[in-house]
Amino acid sequence: MSSQAIPKSQKAIVFYETNGKLEYKDIAVPEPKANEILVHVKYSGVCHSDLHAWRGDWPFQLKFPLIGGHEGAGVVVKLGSNVKGWKVGDLAGIKWLNGTCMSCEYCEVGNESQCPHLDGTGFTHDGTFQEYATADAVQAAHLPQNVDLPEVAPILCAGVTVYKALKRANLIPGQWVTISGACGGLGSLAIQYATAMGYRVIGIDEGETKKRLFEGLGGEIFIDFTKEKDIVGAVIKATDGGSHGVVNVSVSEAAIEASTRYCRPNGTVVLVGMPAHAYCKSDIFNQVVKSISIVGSCVGNRADTREALDFFARHLVKSPIRLAGLSDVPKIFEEMENGDIVGRYVVDTSK
Repeated sequence: MSSQAIPKSQKAIVFYETNGKLEYKDIAVPEPKANEILVHVKYSGVCHSDLHAWRGDWPFQLKFPLIGGHEGAGVVVKLGSNVKGWKVGDLAGIKWLNGTCMSCEYCEVGNESQCPHLDGTGFTHDGTFQEYATADAVQAAHLPQNVDLPEVAPILCAGVTVYKALKRANLIPGQWVTISGACGGLGSLAIQYATAMGYRVIGIDEGETKKRLFEGLGGEIFIDFTKEKDIVGAVIKATDGGSHGVVNVSVSEAAIEASTRYCRPNGTVVLVGMPAHAYCKSDIFNQVVKSISIVGSCVGNRADTREALDFFARHLVKSPIRLAGLSDVPKIFEEMENGDIVGRYVVDTSK
């Protein structure tokens, strides 16, 4: 069933091989499978992972041709024959976790991102850099009817990801968390989730613009890595012994290694950013004597998504976004590669 006329064709950003041309072109509107909903994507965030997918930086087997994007917010316009719990006109969010088997040992305990049958939006499933996209009805996120669609789009990946990472850090209110790469799309949301959860926040990034953003979002201490020669010493001094937790959204291998040294004894280093071909290096003596934990955190499950969206709905978190058109995705990727983006780009799929 459908409450609006669904066109036969639509605009999309498509590529046919890694590092291939990003084509802004007309393609057919997809038909939802029995378990899927069709969403009229109004806005899509642009995530660094989209750039990695296009570049082929990670050992994922991508589908080709491929439409990237995995932070879509829009309106349900059609339901697959087996779909329950949705109706046409509902607001829906499309996440990176498009579909999982829901029956393996990982899905059974909520570790859906480790499902061996995972279907990833913008990787193995055409994503949100198009006007109409399909999503598994179980994994798609229900959005409140009064939600701001452009601002909620980044919550569906960046927000959920950093919220889950903060949970993985096992902190209690009043403790210090350091966010390495604090003022990009992930970091700018991590600052807000951390403060809303009662943590004290140190941000590591560069420049006065990012410092102002950090402070405006509630961060406490900003360390400019272009000016501070001893990052490790600066964090230890500011926190009187080291950060209780670290969320690494930076894509610098050196920054990740440094975080293992300024982490407080019995603290937790959380790895989120995934620079290509990089390793997390930790001095074994330091790690054993201080008994620090190094953990990875990959997006979040359905419960994490619901919780992250609740922070947003209660206005405890906002998305510092810059609006652009769908046709601007190639230029946005260039800015990403140059490290020029403050906050998060969100594209209007109609432009």
